[in-house]
Amino acid sequence: MPSASLILDPSFTVAPVNRRTFGTFVEHMGRCVYTGIYEPGHATADEDGFRKDVLELTRELGVSLVRYPGGNFVSGYRWEDGVGPRADRPRRLELAWHSIETNQFGLDEFVRWCAKAGVEPMMAINLGTRGVQEALDLQEYANHPSGTALSDLRAEHGAASPYGIKLWCLGNELDGPWQIGHKTASEYGRIAAETARAMRMVEPDLELVACGSSGSGMPTFGTWEREVLRECYDVVDHISCHAYYGDDKDDPASFLASAVDMDRFIDAVVASADAVGAELKSSRRIDISFDEWNVWYGDRSRRTDGDPDAWEVAPRRIEDEYNLTDAVVVGNLLISLLRHSDRVAVACLAQLANVIAPIMTEPNGPAWRQPTFHPFAITSRLAAGQVLRVQTTSPTISTEKFGEVEAVDAVATYDDGKLAVFLVNRSLDQTIEVSVDVSRTGVTTVQEALTMADDDRLAVNSATQPDRVVPRETEGVRLENGKLTISLPPISWTALALA
Repeated sequence: MPSASLILDPSFTVAPVNRRTFGTFVEHMGRCVYTGIYEPGHATADEDGFRKDVLELTRELGVSLVRYPGGNFVSGYRWEDGVGPRADRPRRLELAWHSIETNQFGLDEFVRWCAKAGVEPMMAINLGTRGVQEALDLQEYANHPSGTALSDLRAEHGAASPYGIKLWCLGNELDGPWQIGHKTASEYGRIAAETARAMRMVEPDLELVACGSSGSGMPTFGTWEREVLRECYDVVDHISCHAYYGDDKDDPASFLASAVDMDRFIDAVVASADAVGAELKSSRRIDISFDEWNVWYGDRSRRTDGDPDAWEVAPRRIEDEYNLTDAVVVGNLLISLLRHSDRVAVACLAQLANVIAPIMTEPNGPAWRQPTFHPFAITSRLAAGQVLRVQTTSPTISTEKFGEVEAVDAVATYDDGKLAVFLVNRSLDQTIEVSVDVSRTGVTTVQEALTMADDDRLAVNSATQPDRVVPRETEGVRLENGKLTISLPPISWTALALA
């Protein structure tokens, strides 16, 4: 049997575990909002129309923050449409996803939903069709205590206390030609800087995210980051990364190694940001908001129906049905994000419900967990304290996209005598025995060991079989004399908690 080894030492740390690593994303796209988190007629709906079954699953998922309302949607959004009496809210053509937006769920509902879910709101601003003044109006409505037209309007709508939103995205993916209000890097950098300066005149302590490239494959990737940050380096805190992965070419080996690309992407954006900081002789450091990431099958997305040319309310859009392999990849991407905790300040799994999501629902029906739900929930629950630097020795696998890569990837966290280890076996067909040197951590007991693996790597969950693919107790784990030994089946994700 092939073998791998890990060495852990609490003295060698990356950074503290950042709870904002476990963010998600709610966009007015498909059924994420309507019949996802919000369905007034549902049997579980509360007084605000929020599905309580989805709220419970959101809390179980361990979500820390939610980015809203987009996404491509935000580049044409009028925030005023989604506040005040619902009967007075206009129906609009929604251009990004070719649908009808009813505005029955808006800013006021989102903030109330966040409070019930126990998550931090992350608000995105329309810098596609709008600009500085509209951003200031939204900020005044949301955050000013009272005594102005818009803060008093919020109170009239039932929220006397300000929402206190501290984390704001300055637009979304404006490098993309598909984006409403698509801009060049210099155009976007200028409006982002102007908006940031104006918002800081009201609240100097806001955290602001500038738009990075829509993906590392964009022709302008790298150049975009540099030009944007030259305009706004001193007035923003983070720059965004977006990345989606899928086995579109029936190349499972490369797909399982997707975290290699995420590692390289993060390192490249950090290098670009630091280069601009050096050029400007700035003492500030720009971190990364990886505020869209997930598995997404693109043209092969499942469960998309309706007439694509019709203007409909909440049509089904990219409701991907995730399998065991997808769950292993999601677990590995979380390993990458944790490994970069020194520079990744925020991360958002896109999206939360129905649209390429860990939580699925049916209108007037059940909600259930996709396989990708589980590695996110368990990692969020167990990761605590400091992220450790892990020294890994592993056999390699051959991939078309990335060449030779390590079959075993891992990260660990350590919190006052408690150790959590997260591992993947990216091999398609080989079980690998892993030995982990934990002698420097002082742990003596395996408290929890869970593995996601299946004889059918394409196995899925559904409304009728919601627990077909779930974590199970890991067999054969041994901890003796400071050495942990575990066998990782092919295409598997494992989490261990020790003390």
